[in-house]
Formats: sequence, structure tokens, C-alpha cells
Amino acid sequence: QVQLVESGGGLVQAGGSLRLSCTASRSISNINTMGWFRQAPGKQRDLVATKTSGGTTNYADSVKGRFTISRDNDKNTVYLQMNSLKPEDTAVYYCHARLMTTAWNFRDCWGQGTQVTVSS
Repeated sequence: QVQLVESGGGLVQAGGSLRLSCTASRSISNINTMGWFRQAPGKQRDLVATKTSGGTTNYADSVKGRFTISRDNDKNTVYLQMNSLKPEDTAVYYCHARLMTTAWNFRDCWGQGTQVTVSS
């Protein structure tokens, strides 16, 4: 188990930038996958970006080229740099960690979320 705390959300105009931070309660170096999901009102929670401990990244098509995920193991923090923001990016953004508990099982951990609002 790991506790995740997000910060950095807020209100920004379309075309602007924000950087979200997710700080974990312990080392993230051995957490296989960390990432960001988002959920807009009335919609499903969707994957935004992930990064593995080995450095592999994955992005939703809707954010590819605009968002960048990074992991700072020394600070136990995962970042999401969001550039060229669009109103459709408005959502609650959740930090996520997938921990392997055994070779065959995993546990998903979630932060409480941070609101990102992009105005037109």
C-alpha cells in the first residue's frame, strides 16, 4: 500500500500550461507503473499517461504531444506536465500506482484527485 497526494491543479486559460505533482508516502522506485487518470463530470475515468519503473511511457491519444509524464525517484514524486491545454481537458485528475504484490497479483492505489479547469 502507498498513499498518494496530488497537487498543482487549478484554473487556466486554453493554451496554457499546468504541472501536476503526485507525492507518494514511500519510495516509488519499485512501483511497476505510475500514472494519471482523469474523470470529467458524467464520464468514465480514463487513462491519461503512465510510466513504468523501466521508463516506458504510454499516453492517451487525446493528450499525446501535449502532456509529459515523469518520475523523480529521489523525491518520490510523479509529475504530469500539461501544455496547450484545451477546455476538454477539464476534469479531476487522479494519481495512480499499480503495485505488484506477488508475481501474479497487483494492487491499485489512488490519490484523492486534483481539479483542472481549462477556460475557453
